[in-house]
Amino acid sequence: MPPPASPREHMERIRRERYYIGRGEQNPLTEDMHQAVNYLSQELYSKDVHFLMELVQNKNTNPWKLGNVCGHLIYISLQNAEDNEYPSEVAPSLEFLITSKDITGCGASSTLLIFNNERGFSATNIESICRVGKSTKKGNRHQGYIGEKGIGFKSVFLISNQPHIFSNGYQIKFNEKPCAECNIVYIVPQWVESTPSLSDIEALYGCSKILPTTIIILPLKSEKIDAVKRQLSSMHPEMLLFLTKIRKLSVREDNSDPSNTTVSEIPISSEKNYQARKNMHAESYTLHLSAEETGKDEAECGYYMWRQKFPVKPENRVDKRAEIDEWVITLAFPHGERLSRGKQLSPGIYAFLPTEMVTSFPFIIQADFLLASSREAILFDSPWNKGILECVPSAFMDAFVTLIKSGADASPSMSLPSMFNFLPVNSSQIPLLETVRSGIKDKVLAEAIVLYNWQNFSGTNMLSIPLLKYVDRGGVLSFWSISRASQWNDRLCIASENKYISWLISWNKEFLSSNRFFLPPNTQTALEDLSEKITVKNWLQNHARVEMLHIESYFSSELCRTMPVIDSYGYVVKKRNRIIVPAKGSKWVGLMGTNPWRNEGYIELSADYKSAGHFAGNYTPEGQLLEFLKTNLEASDVPFIHPPDARFPTVSSPLTVNNAFLLLEWIRNLKSSGVRLPDLFLTCVKEGSWLKTSAGYKSPNISFLSSSNWGSLLQTEPSCVDIPMIDQQHYQNKLHMYKEELKAIGVRFEFQEASAYIGSHLMSIAAGNSLTRENVYTLLRLIRFLREKFLSPSELIKSVKEGRWMKSTLGYRRPADCIIYDSDWAVASCISNQPFVDVLSYGAAILEYKPELELLGVIVGFKDNYQLVIDNFKFSSDDITSEATVLILKCIRYVGSYDDFIRKLKDLKWLKTIVGFHAPNMSFLVDPEWECLLKVFNGVPVIDYGFYGSVISSYKEELKKTGLITRFDDASKAITHIFKQKVLNSSLEKADLLALLGSYRQLATHDLIPVELFNAMRTEKWLTSLGFRSPSDAILFDDAWEPLSPIANLPFIDDGDSCYGLGMEIHGYKDELKKLGVTVELKQGARFVITGISIPSDPSKLSKATILSLLGCIKSYFTLAAGPPKGFQENLCKKWLKTSMGYQCPNDCILFDPTQSSICMEDGPFIDEAFYGSEVASFKDALTRIGVTVDIKQGKDLVARHLRSHNDRITISRIYSYLMESNWLHVLDKYYDKNLLDFFLYYLDVRNGPGSEDYCRLWVTWEKSVQEIAVSDCSAFWKFIATNCSKNTQKLLSGCVKVPVCTDGKIILSKKEDVFIPDDLLLTDLFSKLAQHSFFIWYPASILPSMSRASLNCIYDSIGVQRISKAVTKNDAFTLDNYHFRTTDPSEVIKVGLLKIILSFLADPALNIPAEERHRMVSCLLNVTVQESDEPITVGYSVRLSSGEVVDVKSSRMLRWEREDSKLYMQSSDGEPSYKEKIEFATYFAEEISQGLLFEMADQIPSLAELIKFGSLLDFEDAAVGFLLKSKNLQVFPEDEHFLKSLMLGHYRACTVMLGQVYQRMKRSRD
Repeated sequence: MPPPASPREHMERIRRERYYIGRGEQNPLTEDMHQAVNYLSQELYSKDVHFLMELVQNKNTNPWKLGNVCGHLIYISLQNAEDNEYPSEVAPSLEFLITSKDITGCGASSTLLIFNNERGFSATNIESICRVGKSTKKGNRHQGYIGEKGIGFKSVFLISNQPHIFSNGYQIKFNEKPCAECNIVYIVPQWVESTPSLSDIEALYGCSKILPTTIIILPLKSEKIDAVKRQLSSMHPEMLLFLTKIRKLSVREDNSDPSNTTVSEIPISSEKNYQARKNMHAESYTLHLSAEETGKDEAECGYYMWRQKFPVKPENRVDKRAEIDEWVITLAFPHGERLSRGKQLSPGIYAFLPTEMVTSFPFIIQADFLLASSREAILFDSPWNKGILECVPSAFMDAFVTLIKSGADASPSMSLPSMFNFLPVNSSQIPLLETVRSGIKDKVLAEAIVLYNWQNFSGTNMLSIPLLKYVDRGGVLSFWSISRASQWNDRLCIASENKYISWLISWNKEFLSSNRFFLPPNTQTALEDLSEKITVKNWLQNHARVEMLHIESYFSSELCRTMPVIDSYGYVVKKRNRIIVPAKGSKWVGLMGTNPWRNEGYIELSADYKSAGHFAGNYTPEGQLLEFLKTNLEASDVPFIHPPDARFPTVSSPLTVNNAFLLLEWIRNLKSSGVRLPDLFLTCVKEGSWLKTSAGYKSPNISFLSSSNWGSLLQTEPSCVDIPMIDQQHYQNKLHMYKEELKAIGVRFEFQEASAYIGSHLMSIAAGNSLTRENVYTLLRLIRFLREKFLSPSELIKSVKEGRWMKSTLGYRRPADCIIYDSDWAVASCISNQPFVDVLSYGAAILEYKPELELLGVIVGFKDNYQLVIDNFKFSSDDITSEATVLILKCIRYVGSYDDFIRKLKDLKWLKTIVGFHAPNMSFLVDPEWECLLKVFNGVPVIDYGFYGSVISSYKEELKKTGLITRFDDASKAITHIFKQKVLNSSLEKADLLALLGSYRQLATHDLIPVELFNAMRTEKWLTSLGFRSPSDAILFDDAWEPLSPIANLPFIDDGDSCYGLGMEIHGYKDELKKLGVTVELKQGARFVITGISIPSDPSKLSKATILSLLGCIKSYFTLAAGPPKGFQENLCKKWLKTSMGYQCPNDCILFDPTQSSICMEDGPFIDEAFYGSEVASFKDALTRIGVTVDIKQGKDLVARHLRSHNDRITISRIYSYLMESNWLHVLDKYYDKNLLDFFLYYLDVRNGPGSEDYCRLWVTWEKSVQEIAVSDCSAFWKFIATNCSKNTQKLLSGCVKVPVCTDGKIILSKKEDVFIPDDLLLTDLFSKLAQHSFFIWYPASILPSMSRASLNCIYDSIGVQRISKAVTKNDAFTLDNYHFRTTDPSEVIKVGLLKIILSFLADPALNIPAEERHRMVSCLLNVTVQESDEPITVGYSVRLSSGEVVDVKSSRMLRWEREDSKLYMQSSDGEPSYKEKIEFATYFAEEISQGLLFEMADQIPSLAELIKFGSLLDFEDAAVGFLLKSKNLQVFPEDEHFLKSLMLGHYRACTVMLGQVYQRMKRSRD
């Protein structure tokens, strides 16, 4: 499929294919097109409308397509923008900008720009706009498109000669003049090359804003400018109300002179909140409009929108809307002042955009009306429009009822009363719309809106309007509001029977205390005649709390309650609480004596109410009036009156039987009525001594009434307590009828209560002076008696068991705190102080009451009471038997909380060991595997199995808790401590040491390593060898050491039989001593010889073997050591080497080499090969180290020094010949007497010797004249420089150009810029392999301390020689081009041990890295992909020489971590790696991981790399890593441990999933 054409290619194709432009032939349809366009022109210009209205009536599906020319420019722009599609992330907007700038270059004095942020023109839209009558929107009105008539974009030619379109890459324009190539107007596109450009448009729109997708540019015709500006200035703010897409609309003017601005600018925006009404086929929402006109404040208005669908009726269908089946009517209810501009009237009818119809309705109607051609009004004679208007009342009613019911939910800013302002009360200015208004009125009248929706009026002022009529106490007609009627205590009433209304109103005048008021009689009569009376009454009851009053209940409950009475003092009482009957003849006087209700407002009626008499013409017999008052005014008497909250004196003394029963009957009535007995009244009755009992008159709360035989049993059995039992015969055996009442006043009926009474009485005795022995026995006998009679003694026991009345060996205690001593407690009594029952005090007979004592809580039998032993523990070493020890351990085993007990035990010596009693932390429990460790030293406190037997072994865990040493590690630490103490006190004996070594050997065979002990044995000074020494400083003697004895003081282990000698047995432990660090072979002991050299005064005692052994040790020592130990040269500076000139110091000796010179051995101080043998020549390096001249050519000074000792001419001549061969420089002191040297110095300026300046001048001469320098000369030069180095010397040398390098064994001079100090040995090795270059500085043999490499490096640094580590450039570039990788399992490389090392290092408190950050840093290793290749992975290094040449080398790195890509590339290895390969991999791996993790903490990289390298060599084995971390004082913290565990769990789950996937694939392949 070919790629889509570009916008310009598309436009050119339209011109070529449709209009035959550029084809050299004429389109055969040109004439038809010309006629169509002419028709279009006539249609455009035949309308007598405003120019802008003609332009912008309708809008196609896509921007600025075909449409109708009936209407306003603004409207069609809005319609087109409304029909467009918009990206989801933008707020659809349309902007008009008019400018005086001629940006199109066509001479226009004003240009209109229209901006729309729609999706933009498509190729189809461009095709459509270049035709006549080809709208892309035809037939789509049912989809919501609001454009209509099919001319559309061509309308712009009414106001512009050359409209331009910029959209989606298209930059085209059209012209109303005929096209020169095809003679067609309006529809032939032309590409806009440069004027205007997008930057021109952006400058006008605003450089800080993003240009919208579509821009229409209309250079205005001069005669149309004013009209366009008027249209823009009159744009109505409510145009956005019924548009579903456009949210923002703005008009502005760009004028270089603001004073010439002629357009009223305005921005308009809207917001919506939707709510669907599915049951009505409708939806509602709130829409907020805001607009800000030039020179005015921003205005806002909210609109409640109601949108409802109605089916189109057959009789209303028309051809223009044939495809529409539903009318969609939208009503807008403005809350607040509607938005408008200036004096502009607000239209009431919209057809998507405003008409010019002002309806005077307080709401706006929107529908798809058919409009007059001017768009000013709808067509009233259209059946389509009539059908819409007939549906408006229904839409209004649905909207209005929903609004009322929803209230604040529908429009939070709108109050309920204000909603009634939407009713169209006033007539419309358009008479034809009166049918709509009358239809709304009819529907409102048919609905009881207020009553049925009253809940929506809550919170409004409707509640405070006086609506309800009533008659007040003065008979005056008054009004109450709903709020007043429903919130106060007064009530409005409606009588159940109208005949009583007048009487009830009159009653209110007489008795002012009533709080009931009545509706007027005529109102009640009208209400009864109302058809909706039930609805109205219900509403009055529910919302105004109006009562429906029944006269009978009102009389009894209200009228009688307010009726005044005469009291016993003759006063008229109008307000009262309660009434009591007159005292005379009343029951309350007989029971209570006085009136205790007086203080509570009770009114005692006058005695006249009991008398007969004539009242209001009627005769009333005696007592009848009082009975009426009892019935209707509730005048009361005992037992029907409420008791007072007061005391009354009659119950403090005996009551008669009748009064007693009256009181109980009164209490019964009160309880049955649910009346709570007042506190003072109840207390008075409970505590009064009015009830007759077996112990006299008592108060009810200490009296008992038995309903069974337990009462008589208690009275017959002596209990030392007299129980007050009620005398039932006195009360005619009727009291059982008042059981509940007696209970209420405190009488007790149950045996348990009697038992508790006895116990309480006993405890009161005990509180005064403890219970006597007889009291205790009486109590025990009573408990036994009750049990024998099958009566529960639980309450008796409960009442006495908490008292401290039982005597024990530790004083008076609660029974539960006492113990009966028996054999079970014998052991426990030895180690604890227990409160045993005092049998001496109570007598042995008390042991016969064990069951009763146990019921009281006394402990009988041990019964695993280990906690008591712990709580009362006492310690005495005399009482600690094996049984006691086992009991202590049982206490620990069976008691849950024993921490304090353990703390006590840890410090006590209660464990029997083979050396007596010891504390647990000093004692040992032997394990056969490491028993030998405890037998090393005598007196180790090991548990005495002979004392305890095998039973002690079963308590190993308990012994551990006490601190007993049972673990091997702890035992090792303890023995280590003993060992160190003995070393400190020098008390180790031969037997101890041999046993220690034997233990070492035995434990090693069991893989039990006492780490701390072995470390101590390695570091402590316990071996006798020239005093006490640590193993690393001692030697185990053998025959190989014998020759060295005369020349060195060596620390041999004392294997003699002296007091500190270890005997010859020590040699049997050679392997163990070697592991501890003892030197057991000569080749490992060179350091002892070097540091212990002691040359004897008589060198003749030194044999050949001694000297050769010494030279061998020196050779071995300097193979590993960088320099000699302190004092080495001084110790050798004696005459002990045998030469042909006798014994000489090493510095005065020469190694003879007959092949290098004609001189003979006897001519100088040459080492005596006849004595030492030719073997001595093999120790050249060792001889050089001690100062012997090994190059015969360098021995001229030494040979010359002995010249005087020769007198043979041939010998002297041979010597001179030798000296001349060596260019020997003669000095004066060899030929002149020393006394003459001062004369030469002061008078002839002869110097003692050459100085720094001379040597530096010599070096300059060599730089200029020589390429190669003899090794001896160069050595002599740098020896002098090193010995005499000073700032002046360094300054003189800094000017040197060349420095020495060694090439093929020769010293040559190279530019110092091309020579480097080898401070990095790996780099040195790489660059040294290049045959064509010698890069590194030469070093003379280090004979003196001043000639050490460190000293020479400082000198070379000072004269400008670079260090290789600083000069080299590392090339980190890494490409995958030449590699073939395969993915491998990351867990084989990124192991748990590695993660532990990293986390422990990062957790070092000194670094202060939080746990989350540590886990984040380690996480980058978890997702790494490991890829392996057979090709070597290298890194490049380069140095730049003074000539400009760059020398490159490559080094194998074995791996590479690309951190950003989470890839670890590795070089695979064949077979088992060598040791060298292992250390290389470990080193590179450690560096790569450390640098990748700590790139922000470079100073910590070496430390972490060292740890990882060790771990890698150990294959990250868990135990080895653990020891490594401890040795570095590092640890894995719990949060890191948890992190690692979660990682492992995830790894195992992933592995399981992968295995499952592999299995499924295998299964599918089999199938």
